[in-house]
Amino acid sequence: MTTDDKQMSVQVRDLRKSFGEQRVLNGISLSVPHGQTVAVLGRSGTGKSVLLKLLVGLQPPDSGSVRIAGQDISGLEPGPLNEIRKKMGYLFQQAALYDSLTVEQNVDFPLSRNTRMSESERKDKVRELLSSVGLSDGDSGKMPSEISGGMQKRVGLARALALDPEILLLDEPTAGLDPITAEEIGRLIIELKKNRTMTAVVVTHDIHGAKTFSDLLILLDQGNIVAQGTFEDLKKRKDDFVVRFLGDGENGAGKPR
Repeated sequence: MTTDDKQMSVQVRDLRKSFGEQRVLNGISLSVPHGQTVAVLGRSGTGKSVLLKLLVGLQPPDSGSVRIAGQDISGLEPGPLNEIRKKMGYLFQQAALYDSLTVEQNVDFPLSRNTRMSESERKDKVRELLSSVGLSDGDSGKMPSEISGGMQKRVGLARALALDPEILLLDEPTAGLDPITAEEIGRLIIELKKNRTMTAVVVTHDIHGAKTFSDLLILLDQGNIVAQGTFEDLKKRKDDFVVRFLGDGENGAGKPR
C-alpha cells in the first residue's frame, strides 16, 4: 500500500454489481481522501444507493474491492465487518427511524448497543447530538410520526453520528424536502464537516447542494463514472450527458429529462 493509499478513507477498485440481468455498477473505481466530502450524482436507478450499501457492507460486490480506512471489507465475516461499520455513520434515504421509538430512543439505539456508557451518560450524549443537528430537548420525547420529514432527516443524522464515525454515508439527505429545509440540511453538512473533520460520501440529486458542500463530484451513468472533479471541472465538460445533467440540476430538475 502506498502513502497516498493510506491517506484515503474510502477506496473502491473495479467494483461490479448486478441484480439478475441488470448490471448496476460496471467496474467503477474511486478514492475519497480523509476529511473530504464527495457527492455521487446521477439519474435514478444508476447505482448510487447501491454503491453506498456496498461501502457499508450491506450488500456484497460481484467483484472488485472496497477498502474502508485501509481495510478491505470484501468477504469479511460478520464480526470484523461490524467493527468496521462502527467507523461509519449511515443516513438512509427515508431516515429509517424506528416507528415505535421516540426521537431520543432512536438516537440512543446505537449507543445502548455498542457502548458501555451509563444511562445518564447516554442521555447527555443524545442531548448533545440532537443539539448538533438543530433539535431541542422538547423534540426528544416525540414519535417519528409526530415530526416533519426534515426533522426526521435530522434525527437520522444525529443517530448516524452517535458513535463518532470517521466516515459518514448520506443517501439523498435532501430528497423530498422543501427548498428551505433542503438548504438547512446542506448547511448542516457543511458545519459537521468543519466541526468533526469527517470523510463523507453523499448520494444526491441536489446539484446546488452538492456544489456547496462537496470537495469532489462524481457523476454516474449506466453503472459507469462518466465525470469527476470539482463543480467547475464538470461545468467545463462538453459531454452531452454532463451538460444536460448539470444544466437541468441548476434549473431545479435535478436530473436529465
